[in-house]
Amino acid sequence: MADSVTRPNGSNSLMWKATIGAIIVVGLLLAAFTLPVKEYALAALEWIEGLGFVGYAVFAMIYAIFTVLFLPGFILTVGGGAVFGVVGGFIAVSVGSTVGACVAFLLGRFFARGMIEARVAGNARFAAIDRAVGARGWKIVFLTRLSPIFPFNLINYAYGLTNIPFWHYALASWIGMMPGTLLYVYIGAIAGDAAAAAAGTGGAGPAEWAMRIVGLIATAIVTVYITMTARKALNDAVPATDGESHPGDGVGEART
Repeated sequence: MADSVTRPNGSNSLMWKATIGAIIVVGLLLAAFTLPVKEYALAALEWIEGLGFVGYAVFAMIYAIFTVLFLPGFILTVGGGAVFGVVGGFIAVSVGSTVGACVAFLLGRFFARGMIEARVAGNARFAAIDRAVGARGWKIVFLTRLSPIFPFNLINYAYGLTNIPFWHYALASWIGMMPGTLLYVYIGAIAGDAAAAAAGTGGAGPAEWAMRIVGLIATAIVTVYITMTARKALNDAVPATDGESHPGDGVGEART
């Protein structure tokens, strides 16, 4: 008797999850293709700039939503540096991108699993990543964050199909995204300072500008070095499949 009751309940639960997952994914795709992303991002940044400290939390929430909706975060990343500066922008972007990546992971694992499986089915590169994650766990997630070989927003969902524990994924993603985040936020901070100087509302002396430019160049060099090192490690950890280049060759769409 207990078995006859449990099975239908399990079936109903799976049906509800599949239905909810399908609705979520269809909604995300519609939003991604119909929303005026650039205009919304710029308007959000202008609004956030006047919120003070609360703006950090609002910015992180908007960034997370962009990530879940498959929307590009480049404008927000650079804009975060322009609005909050290097340190504040780095913290806000890091929190927002990590929260968004974690929400997408959970959606892919528990609600939209069937849809994501269909999306990556037959993709030899993801199959290789899946095997590598099974063998090396968080290290592969960490390397793919440093040197993306899969579109950032898609792989957030796709990692939910692997057997990696959630907290391993979250920590590896957070740390692995830091170098790229710092570089783009730094660019945004310098652009923001330059715009303020041009408008006559602020500005730094030649010595300070020289230090900022040197800092940007150093950050870019370190980021490129880290990316190249991660790419080599990925080539070793995720061997190329037949008819496909190494995962580090022709890096896929970056997070930003």
